[in-house]
Amino acid sequence: WTAMITASAQNDHSEEALELYEQMQLENVKPDQITFAAVLYACGNLAALALGKEIHTNIFDIGCDLDEAVQTALVNMYGRSGNLDDARSVFDKMCQRDVVSWT
Repeated sequence: WTAMITASAQNDHSEEALELYEQMQLENVKPDQITFAAVLYACGNLAALALGKEIHTNIFDIGCDLDEAVQTALVNMYGRSGNLDDARSVFDKMCQRDVVSWT
């Protein structure tokens, strides 16, 4: 699931990535950090702020750790969706930042 979601999101098929994520949930497959990063990337591509916020909440609901990749994907999603305050808030809370986080 994650490989297909990531491939779709990275190749400008963000709607397909989100559809795959929905199918994954219907089959009760638990997403991991890589899945969340890819889905958030797709949300950012589509400026789908409401869905991105819902996924942000889902990350906490299932007890998934916010690793650097997920945090960077959240910053990207909020920023690309025009919500710079939340993007900055996530960025400021990051324990570690790399070159990707800063760009």
